[in-house]
Amino acid sequence: MRNVTLGRGGLQCSAIGLGCMGMSEFYGARDDAQSLLTLQRAFDLGVTLFDTSNVYGRGHNEELLGRFLTGRRRDQVVIATKFGIVRDPTGPLGSAYDRDLDNTPAYMRSCLEDSLRRLDTDFVDLYYLHRADPAIPIEQTVDAMATLVKEGKVRAIGLSEVWPETLRRAQSVHPIAALQSEYSLWTREPELEVLSTCRELGITFVAYSPLGRGMFTDRKAQIDTETGNDIRLSSPRFRGENLQRNEVLLETVKSIAARRRCSTGQVALAWLLSRGTDVLPIPGTKRIAYLEDNVGAADVTLEPEDLAKLEVTFPIGAAAGERYDSTFAGNARAPRA
Repeated sequence: MRNVTLGRGGLQCSAIGLGCMGMSEFYGARDDAQSLLTLQRAFDLGVTLFDTSNVYGRGHNEELLGRFLTGRRRDQVVIATKFGIVRDPTGPLGSAYDRDLDNTPAYMRSCLEDSLRRLDTDFVDLYYLHRADPAIPIEQTVDAMATLVKEGKVRAIGLSEVWPETLRRAQSVHPIAALQSEYSLWTREPELEVLSTCRELGITFVAYSPLGRGMFTDRKAQIDTETGNDIRLSSPRFRGENLQRNEVLLETVKSIAARRRCSTGQVALAWLLSRGTDVLPIPGTKRIAYLEDNVGAADVTLEPEDLAKLEVTFPIGAAAGERYDSTFAGNARAPRA
């Protein structure tokens, strides 16, 4: 696994990271024993970037990573966590709606101290503002985050799902190492302006949901409708005619995978890796077999003809349905890209 540098600050990590959210919430039941084995296998394969948040599983995800870190040299891994979203402590797991925002310095510091305790560490390598509150100037929030860097509790600062103008204003206060947003074959909107802004400012683009929440895999997405602990229940892309149309698009990816003798997911990840060394996908899984498949994408090279076919099949806006339904997307505090 090759390494990349996050932003211009010198912090290095693997070119493919591991999104840990699904180990605690949003994709069915937890299995801590299985997840810990997957974390260890990721490390053995050279994955050093582990992405979490204080709200994933309402703290459970950070605690899980803390168990993984026990007895390990801290400088061997890069831990990225987040603050800024407030979850309803009584709401059901997997709900995409029990959320508000708090970007105040006091809440930030409280979240960080709780994260450090759960992670059982003295510092966070990459600290993200999970979602920006439009009611609070981004300059104020980033300035407060910069104090954490000065104190040695945070090594680098990141933002998630912000517009280019916001990114520029943030960068004017303190160097931003990474911007994390959804990016995949069927969510290419970052290419309109966000990605070019990152490159202009020297900011690494971290792509979450690079496999389209399970769509770009060799297994049919199984949504957990019984417990409701599945974020895809809030996505029109996984419903009715939209799902049928999106599965037709998937045939192009499958045909390339068959020709290259790799998996569908590896094609999707290899496409992202082909966008540049400053694009860092963080596919999430709690299963070793899927992890090994994802990491294997680093060894897949797509030919110009493959890239051309994907370009024709997946122009911006190709996916049928929005990322989230109207209730969620209509919320001013919903994620934007």
